[in-house]
Amino acid sequence: MTRQRKTSKPKKWFKPKTKTGWKKSQKATTRRRHLKKGRVSNVTAGRRAQALANVTKDRRTKQLAKSDAQYFFRKKR
Repeated sequence: MTRQRKTSKPKKWFKPKTKTGWKKSQKATTRRRHLKKGRVSNVTAGRRAQALANVTKDRRTKQLAKSDAQYFFRKKR
């Protein structure tokens, strides 16, 4: 008789390095200002938004974060 292994509970593995105050209910200009918190470059702000878009399960958050990331990446060009 073999023992069955229990699966562990899922863990939240994404821990952002900085808390920006980004909320999906805010206007686009406000969200983008929060992503630029700390005088970071446009690429860094885009990466922050892209990281959020990659890990969220909420459709609206994913859509808004992707659009914010694209905004910063286009601005860099």
